[in-house]
Amino acid sequence: MTYDLLIIGGGINGCAIAREASLLGLKVLLVERDDLAGHTSSASTKLIHGGLRYLEYYDFKLVAEALRERERLVKAAPHIIRPMRFVLPQENAVRPWWMVRIGLYLYDFLGGKMTLARSRGLRKSDTLYTAPLKGGDRGFVYSDAFVDDSRLTVLNAVDAAANGADVLVGTALESARREGGVWRATLSDWRTVEARAIVNAAGPWVHQMLGNLGVNAASNVRLVKGSHIVVPKLFEGDHAYILQQPDRRIVFAIPYQDGTEIGTTDVPVDKPEDARIDADEIAYLCEAANRHFTKQIAPADVTSTWSGVRPLYDDGASEAKAVTRDYVLELDTNGPALLSVFGGKITTARHLAEEAMEKLAPVMGFKAHPVTRARVFPGGAIADFETFLTQVRETWPFLGDARSARMAHGYGQMLADLLDGVSDEAGMGADLGGGLTEVEARWLRDREWARTADDVLKRRTKLGLHLSEAERAQFTARWDTLTTG
Repeated sequence: MTYDLLIIGGGINGCAIAREASLLGLKVLLVERDDLAGHTSSASTKLIHGGLRYLEYYDFKLVAEALRERERLVKAAPHIIRPMRFVLPQENAVRPWWMVRIGLYLYDFLGGKMTLARSRGLRKSDTLYTAPLKGGDRGFVYSDAFVDDSRLTVLNAVDAAANGADVLVGTALESARREGGVWRATLSDWRTVEARAIVNAAGPWVHQMLGNLGVNAASNVRLVKGSHIVVPKLFEGDHAYILQQPDRRIVFAIPYQDGTEIGTTDVPVDKPEDARIDADEIAYLCEAANRHFTKQIAPADVTSTWSGVRPLYDDGASEAKAVTRDYVLELDTNGPALLSVFGGKITTARHLAEEAMEKLAPVMGFKAHPVTRARVFPGGAIADFETFLTQVRETWPFLGDARSARMAHGYGQMLADLLDGVSDEAGMGADLGGGLTEVEARWLRDREWARTADDVLKRRTKLGLHLSEAERAQFTARWDTLTTG
């Protein structure tokens, strides 16, 4: 079979490119060796943000682009993306008050016309914000947004598939060569396909994939590990904190799954497989939180962790924290086109995909134009999420408060299709664990490419964070029976 575009990698960049290309009418095949969002794209800080700290490195272009994308994404996926207020304490800060104030003014300015609340100083009345802190009421409040990173990746793939893209998970590219004006590729399932162009969106494996394709990379990748921990709740409220550290890094503390997420670190690593948190990182993140919060934590309090390796474009920065988070697209036209993706962020993946199409259009002979700037993601046609959640609970009262909230956030308007014909609890089928029933499990298997229990528990639903080891084992056994029966 011949495709216009063969995309290697089912992370956020690969899935966003598949969505953009399929909406432009290209015949697309995306192959992912493991699971969609199986690596870096499910190990982010889970923010849609402009990157306030990037202003310190004069990365104004990246910040402005990310803020424009933040505005688009909040509107396009209100079920999985929600605005969030961030508190930036100034007590014992390493940056002077005036510098932070100017930075926030610039952040607001670069964002242009936006619906999210602009920055302001902390007030004495902001007791919800200041009560958990060791320091006083000096500081600032500004806006960004929280995202379910795994689901954003999957929804890109769902939209791509709805527009004709073929998505293969658990399928690797074994080899490819330029032959007769096309790429001839062999996949791990032994099928052979042809493609007019290849997109190398292999994330931390981008350089390795270039070697597999017989191409010498002009650019280098700098692999930087970012790790996060989750601890019991450090504060009440749905706001977050951005905490300045003595080494001039910043660490986020964010409400997450009934606890507090703390991250991230910046640790250079040698290979993608080094995506594992170490004791030093756990200690660093605990100390980072303890400098600011009254409630103290220790490594023994950590309930879960995750780590991802970011494939950053090597711009020669001496420190990992200073390496640009902007992306670089390299186009090789020495025969059928090869486009390689270096770097990137969850927030700017849609824009990256748009730019990728602009680069490929002249050499492939199609016309590129914006197709996703105002397009909602699957399930995202929601005017007001709280109103939508009320409607969900009235329509399917048997879901209960916790499950209805989880499913409304996860599926949005797609919930009507998922629960089509279900009128009571019995219609949901057997419970596999954590409130996930056969009806939902089949949807994840048949519509969202979930193949393993981890795909469901760690990425599609995050239910694994709330299950004991015994409960996870039981879920896995039930899932395996469902998917093989």
